[in-house]
Amino acid sequence: MSTSQIPPATAAPDDDVPTLLVKIFGKDRPGITAGLCDTLAAYGVNIVDIEQVVTRGRIVLCVLVTAPTGGWTSEGDLRATVHSWADSMRLQAEIISGRGDNRPRGTGRSHVTVLGHPLTAESTARIAASITGSGGNIDRIFRLAKYPVTAVEFEVSGTETSALRTALVTEAAGIGVDVAVVASGLQRRAQRLVVMDVDSTLIQDEVIELFAAHAGCEAEVAEVTARAMRGELDFEQSLHARVALLAGIDESVVDKVRAEVRLTPGARTLIRTLKRLGYQVGVVSGGFTQVTDDLKERLGLDFASANTLEVVDGKLTGRVVGEVVDRAGKARLLRRFAAEAGVPLVQTVAIGDGANDLDMLNAAGLGVAFNAKPVVREAAHTAVNVPFLDTVLYLLGITREEVEAADTVGGDDRADG
Repeated sequence: MSTSQIPPATAAPDDDVPTLLVKIFGKDRPGITAGLCDTLAAYGVNIVDIEQVVTRGRIVLCVLVTAPTGGWTSEGDLRATVHSWADSMRLQAEIISGRGDNRPRGTGRSHVTVLGHPLTAESTARIAASITGSGGNIDRIFRLAKYPVTAVEFEVSGTETSALRTALVTEAAGIGVDVAVVASGLQRRAQRLVVMDVDSTLIQDEVIELFAAHAGCEAEVAEVTARAMRGELDFEQSLHARVALLAGIDESVVDKVRAEVRLTPGARTLIRTLKRLGYQVGVVSGGFTQVTDDLKERLGLDFASANTLEVVDGKLTGRVVGEVVDRAGKARLLRRFAAEAGVPLVQTVAIGDGANDLDMLNAAGLGVAFNAKPVVREAAHTAVNVPFLDTVLYLLGITREEVEAADTVGGDDRADG
C-alpha cells in the first residue's frame, strides 16, 4: 500500500472511540520501538499513550493506539501484521481491544520514595498494601538507584498526600525501610533551598567534643551534649555550660579542630549534585562559626550560620558572643535563608538529627531526620537511617544517573571520613 493511500490520522480519542493496546515483550535490542511504530504506521493509527521498561535486558513496550478506521484496512490486518513482525524479531505480542484512553487518575497525587538496604519483597508488599489501604492507586513504579541503597519511587493517585504520609511512615517504622511522601507538582523540581544541621549530619563529629578533647574535658561535654540532643536539657543553658569548660584553650586549637572534622559519607556528593542542579545549600549549627565558616568556603555553600566562640588575647574565654543559634533560631534562619534565596518555604528541605532541629524540620516543605534520635524520627516528615547523606537526593526524585553525572567533576566521596 502506498503512502498516498493512507487516510489522515484521526483526532485523539474520546472515551467511546475504539483503541488497541499493543504489548511487546522479550529480549531487548536496538530498533524495537522504531520497528513497532513503523509497523503500526502502515495502518494510519494515532499513538495515544506509550511506555517502555527494560529490566535486566528484557523489554516490555506498551503502545495504546486508535483502532484502524475506514474500509481500506481492518483491525484483523493490523493484528496479523504486528504478530508477524514480532515473530520476525523473536518477540511476543499481545493486542487488547478496548475503548478510549486510560481512565483518569484520582485526585490527590503523590510521589512515594522507598529506601531499603536491602529492599525486600516483604517490605515492598507491605508498603504497596498500605498505599491501597489508604485509598491510593499505584500508577507507576520505577527505580531511582541500586546503590548505596535500593531506592524506588511509586507514583500514587487517589488519596491526599498528608493521609498517605501518615499511613506509610507508621508502616515503614515497623519494617525497616525509609519512606518519603511528597505531593506531585512542578515545585518538586523547581530550584529549591536545602538547609542542614552540621554536627552528626553534614559531619560525623560533634564539634564541641573535638574542642573538649583538647581541653581535657571530653567526657563531661559529651554527657551534656547527649542530654541536650535528647531534649532533656534547654539547649542554650547546655551550650553555655559546655562552652565554659573550654575557657583558657589557645586559639590555635581552632585549626586543629578544623583538620579533625570528618565529613559524613556522601556529603560532598550531595552538595555538588544539588549545586549543579540549581539548588542553593546552607547550614545552620548549634556549633561554632570557627568551623562552619571553613566548611562554607570548602564546600561552596550559599549560607552558613552558627554560634561564635569569644576569643580574647589568643585564648577562648569560655563564652559565646552574639545571638545563640538554638532550636527556634534554626527555624528562623531557615526562613531568612529562604527569603534571601527567593525560595518559598514550601520548596525548602531541612535535614537534621537532634531535638534542636525539630522546629526547622517542621517549618521546611520537607523535613528529613538523618540517622536521628527517636523523638526526631517520629516528628519529621521522613527519616533516613543509612549512613550516606547523598541518599537524601533520592527523596527529591533525583536519580543515581543524575548523581553520577555530577560526580564526573570531582568524583564520588562516599569513602570520605
